[in-house]
Amino acid sequence: MTDTTPSALEGRLLAHRRILSRLIAALPEQDRAPLLDWMSAREVMRDGQEDPGAVPTEGSALELAMADEFSRVAILAGDSLSDQVS
Repeated sequence: MTDTTPSALEGRLLAHRRILSRLIAALPEQDRAPLLDWMSAREVMRDGQEDPGAVPTEGSALELAMADEFSRVAILAGDSLSDQVS
């Protein structure tokens, strides 16, 4: 049976995030750069607001979470690249 407590779900998300970031870091540069550029373009919501998180709405929660996740995966991928160089 699968544990669906918030802690278990968060643990699963963190594991997937780490796996994904390592896979991105392992890509050849010519494949990794466009993917990171694509993710970077999605780190900020494009809804015309000066500060998209200033007045949160129910409809923006998913988009804000996705933008935050793109940012977190990109940061971890960069960290994984740094570890490979060191």
